[in-house]
Amino acid sequence: MTQGDFVTLLVAIGALLALARTLGELLRRFNLPAVLGEILAGIIVGPTVLGMLAPGLQAQLFPATGPVHVTLSGLAELAVVLFLFVAGMEVDLSTMWERGRTTFVISVFSMSVPFILGFSLAWHVPALFEFDISGDRFVFALFLGTCMAISALPVIARTLMDLNLFHTDFGMVIIAVAIFNDLCGWLIFAGILALIGEGRGFPVRMTIPLTLAYAAVMLTGGRWLIHRCLPWFQAHTAWPGGILALGLILALLNGAFTEWIGVHAIFGAFLFGVAIGDSPHLRQHTRNIIREFISSIFAPLFFATIGLKVNFALHFDFTLVTVLFAFACAGKIVGCSVAARVVGMTARESWGLGFALNSRGAMEIVLGLLGLQFGIINERVFVALVVVALGTSIISGPLMQLVLGLKKPRRIGRYLTGRTYVGHLAAGDSLGAIRQLSQAAAAASGLDTEEVVKAVWAREKIMSTGIGDGVAIPHARMRELAAPVVAVGISPDGIDFNARDGEPARIIFLILTPMRDEGAQLEILADISRTFHNADAREQALNARNYTEFLALLNVGDSA
Repeated sequence: MTQGDFVTLLVAIGALLALARTLGELLRRFNLPAVLGEILAGIIVGPTVLGMLAPGLQAQLFPATGPVHVTLSGLAELAVVLFLFVAGMEVDLSTMWERGRTTFVISVFSMSVPFILGFSLAWHVPALFEFDISGDRFVFALFLGTCMAISALPVIARTLMDLNLFHTDFGMVIIAVAIFNDLCGWLIFAGILALIGEGRGFPVRMTIPLTLAYAAVMLTGGRWLIHRCLPWFQAHTAWPGGILALGLILALLNGAFTEWIGVHAIFGAFLFGVAIGDSPHLRQHTRNIIREFISSIFAPLFFATIGLKVNFALHFDFTLVTVLFAFACAGKIVGCSVAARVVGMTARESWGLGFALNSRGAMEIVLGLLGLQFGIINERVFVALVVVALGTSIISGPLMQLVLGLKKPRRIGRYLTGRTYVGHLAAGDSLGAIRQLSQAAAAASGLDTEEVVKAVWAREKIMSTGIGDGVAIPHARMRELAAPVVAVGISPDGIDFNARDGEPARIIFLILTPMRDEGAQLEILADISRTFHNADAREQALNARNYTEFLALLNVGDSA
């Protein structure tokens, strides 16, 4: 690699990662999967957009051959291995076993029905996929069936958290089934890779038994050994660096082993992630560090490189996308719903479970990319699988809300803006503080300041809104308001809001909600209580130097 190649590589990685993170964060604000923005970043700088507008620049930044291409491809391979390691850590085997019969029945139906539909479609209508008749149609059908059957555990978990269902019995059943789906899906895919792996490692007759033996050992003896050794490493190495290094080292070594026997490295990394993630000795804070490190750097880089591999505009086939989307949704939703009714769930819960598990997200995208790399599918099928994966993930949450009659909880950060953040309240009493915050809220909402002050102060005279621990929440419902508005002010010296504990309020929220929206006020108040119930959160809020730092505190609270 020459100096020029190295400069090009650094610019390419920096530009790709910056655009991927920016678009990922932007789409998250609209409640869309971040992976959609990350893939879109690759599409923009890849052959689809930049390659059409400025082919010379695109070829210079992301060459199709040479050392820059090889290095970038190697980083993408490393990124997907680490991404699957984190995905494996999300798997909680105890959750799956605790729900026994329910998990097993729903899992069998949720896997078999979409698998059979996908397999049958590929087997009986190969012309739809422009399948090369000289290829192995059985392997192709197995692969498509697996893509239809798999679910995206990380996306499902995030959706359940957003809907406040994660820690419910219903949510735990969904998680248990998703875990089973992931394990079975990757086992099947490992078998597929073994079938096409002649010349990559061992012969097929050895690769399949070795793969099954490795999986059995890792999920039993390997899991036990990791559980016994973790306390020693935590006691004798620097925290969290020691455990972080241990996890990454063993994930890479396990990936190297499965790659050596003829199965992709992601399978070894995934199973090791399951084994180490199942140990209670792995602290939650350590898990979060590993997850954030990989999810913030390596995962966006991997998904962005997907857009560099294929021209999405050239290979988009509306008919193929429509058929695959319909078969994918029908198989997963019907299979899950029927099984849920069999084990005694209500009709609403059955449909909600089906919509939840229909989310395929990053798991199907990873499968699709590997299928493209190994020549199982062509570019048209790959693009269709990416669209199906993203589409099913996008509709999952809204359809669950609709069928279960849920509303997404209101969060403070959704209604707070830079204009309604007052970093230093100059007022010395409660009325002055309400007036200063009312001015900010009125300017942001178009209301009259005096009307806001009048309404909030009238409510304050009925009962003080000082809730203790240095927090006050003056509020009112406004007839002219279309959507909630939240203003917050920080008082360094504190203002007396007549709280029961006698403490002056230093963090003061002014909350305005529409008259016709009865639940908004209670939900926002509950979120304030949840976020600022501990001293650390309140201290961080008081030390925030600007709106961005305050908003960062709220975002951390939402993800906790």
